[in-house]
Amino acid sequence: MRIQSTIQLKKGKEFSIQRFHPWVFSGAIQKINGEVSDGCWVAVTDHKNTTLGFGHYQNGSIAIRILSFKEKPGINFWVDKIKNALQLRKDAGFPSDKTNAFRLIHGEGDGLPGLIIDYYDGVAVMQAHSVGMHVDRQEIAEALKIALGEKLTSIYYKSHSTLPGKARDASADEYLYGMSAVPHVIQENKNKFYVDWEGGQKTGFFLDQRENRRILGDFSKGKKVLNTFCYTGGFSVYALMADAALVHSVDASEKAIELTRRNLELNGFEPNIHKCFAVDTFEFLKEKKDEYDVIILDPPAFAKHREARHQAVKGYQRLNSEAMRAIKPGGIIFTFSCSQVVDRQLFYDTIVSAAIQAGRDIKVLHHFCQPPDHPVSIFHPEGEYLKGLIISVM
Repeated sequence: MRIQSTIQLKKGKEFSIQRFHPWVFSGAIQKINGEVSDGCWVAVTDHKNTTLGFGHYQNGSIAIRILSFKEKPGINFWVDKIKNALQLRKDAGFPSDKTNAFRLIHGEGDGLPGLIIDYYDGVAVMQAHSVGMHVDRQEIAEALKIALGEKLTSIYYKSHSTLPGKARDASADEYLYGMSAVPHVIQENKNKFYVDWEGGQKTGFFLDQRENRRILGDFSKGKKVLNTFCYTGGFSVYALMADAALVHSVDASEKAIELTRRNLELNGFEPNIHKCFAVDTFEFLKEKKDEYDVIILDPPAFAKHREARHQAVKGYQRLNSEAMRAIKPGGIIFTFSCSQVVDRQLFYDTIVSAAIQAGRDIKVLHHFCQPPDHPVSIFHPEGEYLKGLIISVM
C-alpha cells in the first residue's frame, strides 16, 4: 500500500502509540506533511520525526487508526494479519465438529481497527467501520481467499450502515466474491440457526453470546424461562435443548419473532411448548409477577457514544429493576450490556442501584465477558464491550 503523507504528533502525544494503543485523536496532531484524504495510508511520527507507526487516516475525532507499529506494511500485510487471526481461532477450537461459525477478525483485538469479519460455515461477512477499511476492501477480500483457501465459498461486504457520512452514501452492500443463498444454516454447539447476513442485524447473528447461551443450559432444566430482546431466539433454543419446562420469547420486532420461530422449528421443537410475543419488553414485564424462574435480559446497545451514557444507565437500571420485581423468589437473571461506553464497573453499579429500587436481595453468581474469538488487546481496553452477570434474586 502507498503511504500518502506523514503526520507529526505534538510533543507528549506519542506515549499512547508507544504503548501500542491504536488510536490517534485529531487534537494530538501537530502537522500534516502532504495531502491527506479519508481512508488513505499515512505514516505517524513523534515531534522529532521518529516513526511510530502506519495506519488509516480519517477526518474525525479518531483521526488515525494504527495498523502497523514501527514497520512499514509489506506486500503480504493483509494475508499475514488474517492468517494470524485464523490461527488464534484454531488454537481456541474454531471451527469444530460442534461449531462452524465464529468471528475471524475483531477490530483492534486483531490489530485491524475498523474491520469486523464473521465466518459462517464458508461465508465471510465483512463489515467496515472506518473509511480506510472500505477503501481497502478488495485487497482484504483477496487476502481472505488466500488465507481461507477452499474453505471460503463467498464474501459478503455489509458496511452501508456502519460507515460514516459520505462513505456510507457511496457504499452498497454486495458480494465481493461468490454468492450464497440466504438464510444459511450454521451450527453452534450442535444447535442449528438460520443466518441472514443480507437482511439481518449486524452481520446476521450474534456470535458473541455463544458461550453465555451454553451456560444458560445449566440453569434451565425444568425451569420456566423468559428470553427478552430475543432476536433470533438463541437463548430460547439453548434453554429448550436443556429441557426447560417452558420458554417464552419477547421482542418488539415481528421479524425477530419470525426468526425465533424458524430457529425453534429448525431444532425440532413444536410451537406448543414455546410462545413468542411481539411486544415491548418493558411493557411485557409490567404485567408479570412470580411467573418465571429464569429471565434473560440481552438488550441492544442503549448507548453508542458517551453523550448517551447517562440515559443508557437509566435504561439498564429500569430494565433490571422491572425484571427483579417480576421474577420468582430464588429466580435467576442473566443480564447483559453490549454498550462499549458503559464499562464493567458502571454496569455493576447500575445493577446494584436496580436491586435497591426493586427492594430484592441479590447475589452475584457469575461474571460474563466476550468469547475468545472476540479478543481484547491489552493495550486497548475499550475493546471489552460485552459484560454481564448471573444474579440470584431472593
